[in-house]
Amino acid sequence: MPVTAITSIGLVVMWSSGFIGAELGTREAPADTLLMWRFIAAAVLLGGGWALFRRRRLSLRAVAEQTVIGALSQGGYLGGIVWAVGLGVPSGTAALIAALQPLAAGALAGRLLGETVTARQWAGLAIGLGGVALVVQGDLYGTAAVTPWAYGLPFAAMAALLAASFLERRTRAPLSPMDAIPLHCVTSAVLFTGVALAGGHAAPPSGGGFWFAVAWTVLLSTVGGYGFYWLSVRHSGVTRTSALIYLTPPTTSVWAYAMFGEAPGVLALVGMAVCVAGVAAANGRAGRRSARISPEPEAARREVVP
Repeated sequence: MPVTAITSIGLVVMWSSGFIGAELGTREAPADTLLMWRFIAAAVLLGGGWALFRRRRLSLRAVAEQTVIGALSQGGYLGGIVWAVGLGVPSGTAALIAALQPLAAGALAGRLLGETVTARQWAGLAIGLGGVALVVQGDLYGTAAVTPWAYGLPFAAMAALLAASFLERRTRAPLSPMDAIPLHCVTSAVLFTGVALAGGHAAPPSGGGFWFAVAWTVLLSTVGGYGFYWLSVRHSGVTRTSALIYLTPPTTSVWAYAMFGEAPGVLALVGMAVCVAGVAAANGRAGRRSARISPEPEAARREVVP
């Protein structure tokens, strides 16, 4: 199986696991408690592994660049989504808003990165958005009153991840994911520890369910999800990687059914099929040809994993 296909499948499955981990963890503790201990554990695991096996000296520029990218891609994205859900925004609605990222990426990729976005890719992105709307349509009606500004948080989260994606492609001292992700986790651990301490939520619960959720989010969502995300950005570009985000709401529905018995409705099943069609269109042969002939930044042409 081609590396691009493996990376794409891994991204969709592992990225979707984060929503399940969030539900598992927030059943046991506040969101900032979960995020704090998730990233402390991830920083110890990945940072310790990096120090033990890599022992590579990083430039100050690389550390500074990856600190900003980590604060946006993990702190900004996860903080915005989890905070919004905690304020009452339905998770499906938050997922739908976050799924606007591919359209924004498509609109900006040509200007900022020199990636060619074809008419076929635009059509695929639009179809995918329609599929996401079907998957989460049940969350858009009959919800309880929510503070209006809370709906702005998923937009901010989407913008943070998008900004991190663009910044990563424009870095002057690019790092492989093996070097960058531990830095991202350390940055997020410091950020969320400060938030949890300020809110008085730093102490973890004693139940084993909380630590199971921490392990789930560290291994599947952080190591797997963000690892595959940055590999996909490097191999496939921002536009096609962002299109794969459309598959995360339907995939999350499959996770939820398997783990919690939450069966998707008929419209959700139709939406899943529409999402698959949209991603297939956006990532089809025409998109691959345009990607090969479009100019790529120097950072994108470098080897990903040494």
